[in-house]
Amino acid sequence: MTIQVGDTFPSVSVKHLTEAGMQETSTDALLKGKKVVLFAVPGAFTPTCSAKHLPGFIQNAEALKAKGVDAIICLAVNDPFVMQAWAKANDVGDTVFMLPDGNGTLTRELGLTMDGTAYNLGHRSQRFALVIDDGVVTRVDVEKPGAFEVSSAEAVLKNL
Repeated sequence: MTIQVGDTFPSVSVKHLTEAGMQETSTDALLKGKKVVLFAVPGAFTPTCSAKHLPGFIQNAEALKAKGVDAIICLAVNDPFVMQAWAKANDVGDTVFMLPDGNGTLTRELGLTMDGTAYNLGHRSQRFALVIDDGVVTRVDVEKPGAFEVSSAEAVLKNL
């Protein structure tokens, strides 16, 4: 079942790469007591994701924070090494927390997987944006296949 407004965000252990090496955290730790915008992309370094989706959140980070957002998280079904390289290639710094979902566990828990096997991508995440307040989902915007309209930073800003 797809995550809905009012649902508690799934509690999942995640690993991410930092300057100190591989670190483990949980979605609970990332979300507790915070208002978070989590957006998901089908893949790091893919055209729309790299040219529009991630850059939009980097450019609009201050405007999002001005609307009460404590953290911005980018989710992709990619491994931690790819997510770290993508962050460096886009000069993300600490503006956006890059959340790798290498096995697609979190994406499956959210009910938002995409079958990209026809494009040799395997199973990935759909493109979407969530607003989460202290672990509870308050907004869900999932793109139609091939679209980039409702999950952009500008759309999220408009809806906050």
